[in-house]
Amino acid sequence: MNPVFAALKTTVFTEMSALAQRHAAVNLGQGFPDSEGPRDVREAASRAILDGSNQYPPMQGLPVLRQAISAHYRRFHGVELDPDREVLVTAGATEAISAAILALVAPGDEVVMLQPLYDSYLPMVRLAGGVPRFITLQPPHWDLTDEALATIGPQTRVVILNSPLNPGAVVYSRDQLTRLAERCIRHDVLVIADEVWEHITFDGRTHTPLIALPGMRERTVKIGSAGKIFSLTGWKVGWACAAPALTAAIAKAHQFLTFTVAPGTQAAVAYGLGKDDGYFADMRTGYARSRDRLAAGLTAEGFALLPSEGTYFLNIDLPGSGIDLDDRSFCLRAVEEAGVAAIPVSAFYEENPVTRIVRLCFAKKDETLDAGIERLAKAKRLFG
Repeated sequence: MNPVFAALKTTVFTEMSALAQRHAAVNLGQGFPDSEGPRDVREAASRAILDGSNQYPPMQGLPVLRQAISAHYRRFHGVELDPDREVLVTAGATEAISAAILALVAPGDEVVMLQPLYDSYLPMVRLAGGVPRFITLQPPHWDLTDEALATIGPQTRVVILNSPLNPGAVVYSRDQLTRLAERCIRHDVLVIADEVWEHITFDGRTHTPLIALPGMRERTVKIGSAGKIFSLTGWKVGWACAAPALTAAIAKAHQFLTFTVAPGTQAAVAYGLGKDDGYFADMRTGYARSRDRLAAGLTAEGFALLPSEGTYFLNIDLPGSGIDLDDRSFCLRAVEEAGVAAIPVSAFYEENPVTRIVRLCFAKKDETLDAGIERLAKAKRLFG
């Protein structure tokens, strides 16, 4: 067995979801909505499956979807992308990230990653033979400080950025991203920008795509996700957007990973990306309302919360909430003794973990959130 995978443990998401099922717990752990996504987008998929082709679509993605992605980013971010040379459709954002790493990282290349980090980054970097280095971000704001960015230097080949940040729920400002970009330009570094949460931002904040910043157009791979945009995480439709040479390299990896993506869902996503501005505004408003419902309920129960500027997530500060447990111990006891599943943020670290923060997913129905609040309050009484 490949030693990279032999060393891997079951992910914390799989572990906590299995425990939630075993204990009939409210699952505020794994980050998926308990809604079914917009009906018109699902109906578009149904029509495409029934009336369209169900054979292999082009490896790069259906032209109609590549054109829709290009038009979408022109509309929302002012970024011009050639749909034929700079857009690649993948089997979810995770495959786009994997293909980008395999294509751009050679054995011995230094790859800088920000902790906390999405769990797929590090195994793929190691599989590619990359040498990982970490920038450890600190709560409550997870800032990209100059001291942290100094990790990026002459030996760095690739930086992997998640913005907005999961699990930190921070939307990075243009100023912070500009300082990151300046560092990458200075040292001729490529960036894989995992921007799947780009539309899920709150309180008037807007996402700044790294590829749009001066000097970053030719060195950034922009990763997007239909699953996040349309609350359809099971569809696994994502994309990578980059300058032609980078896209061509990533496509070579993609063709031997999944090769292509189901045409019916591609056609439906193309339809969805053209929806009017009201859909995207209403989606943000709906998630902000769920965030506020969960935050208000937990605050009333005496929990200390970190800011949630975007994503599906809200974080609890355990010491600030009067709970003298590390995050993993709290999560294990909470699911077993109080019937609620959450995610320990320490699971998002490879080294020097922050062990006092617990992540909750608020992309849930009101009754799920209310039950979660009740059971978290029970956990606080038991462990506080």
